[in-house]
Amino acid sequence: MSAHLFSPVTLGPNTFSNRVVIAPMAQYSAVNGNANDWHLMHWGSLVTGGAGLVMIEATGVEEFGRPTPGDIGLYDDESEAALRRVVSALRSFGSAKLGIQLFHGGRKGSTDVHWNGGGELLIRQGGWETIAPSPIPYRNGWQVPREMTEPDFIRVKNAFVDATIRAARIGFDVIEVHAAHGYLLHQFLSPITNLRSDRYGGPIENRMRFPLEVFEAISLAVPNWITLGARITGSDWIEGGIDEDEAVIFASALKDLGCHYVDVSSGAIDPHLQKIVIGPNYQVGFADTVRQRTGIAVRAVGLIVTPTQAEDIIASGKADQVAIARAALVNPRWVWKAARELGVSIDYPKQYDRAAPDAWPGWTY
Repeated sequence: MSAHLFSPVTLGPNTFSNRVVIAPMAQYSAVNGNANDWHLMHWGSLVTGGAGLVMIEATGVEEFGRPTPGDIGLYDDESEAALRRVVSALRSFGSAKLGIQLFHGGRKGSTDVHWNGGGELLIRQGGWETIAPSPIPYRNGWQVPREMTEPDFIRVKNAFVDATIRAARIGFDVIEVHAAHGYLLHQFLSPITNLRSDRYGGPIENRMRFPLEVFEAISLAVPNWITLGARITGSDWIEGGIDEDEAVIFASALKDLGCHYVDVSSGAIDPHLQKIVIGPNYQVGFADTVRQRTGIAVRAVGLIVTPTQAEDIIASGKADQVAIARAALVNPRWVWKAARELGVSIDYPKQYDRAAPDAWPGWTY
């Protein structure tokens, strides 16, 4: 039988063998911003798992644009060389296309890794000054970020462009701009965190100005063989915050600038104010709305766990791709399981072909 989940999809210049995407998942294991053997092991297990696209973790465009000291970056020759080494190895292991998500943490920066409690890092602890659209701290009692001025706008935009050029040199198939999850570009978009009174604040047309300036600059720098996308938020889950209507406006503007797809997520702009109702497919409706109202290709994410869930999302036209996150940490061979359950035959790495359903009776147990 055929399955919609395993049909190819073309986004911009690239065609992906199926609709499954492994979502970016931070590992907090970089050393001085550099990818290392942990990332090679982690991503290596994913690129051999059958997904059409594997997105590596969100990657900082500035050293102090990373939320934590454990996040990887792509902002100098050393970080580029480290990431190139890992990506070159991944290319020799698996057939999945590779994507990178570029971001700046803004006021969420100078934070310790979650297994150390995820608290604020003070300057004496190796922390740094943070920046934001408005001087509003991320959590009560944390440092007040410095309100961005014109030199900051220029520097940050140039940092995104520089990281894009480096990502292209490394050879990524997809570059995704992160404008969600409470990071800097989301901070501009949300009226919860953007209280500016200049041309970058106020109505949505102003609040999305800087994110669009960043995206346009990237689009002018990216080679024509790379698929260019953006992660956006469908809702802040806060009264007076971003809603589906504003998500549609932003997605439409991105589409006009040549964006090939949007990955629709939600939340994380303010951990104290948000009231998220979490359940299976809890963010899929946002993706569906954006897709129906703009015509742009969308990727759905959010507690998508089972193959039948993923198949239904694609078959019903709610999204063009589905992103699997923690389910892939639990089972890096999630795609094999999906193919088996949906009755689809897929290719296995030759080193693992003895584990294919037709080659091993253990599949029946």
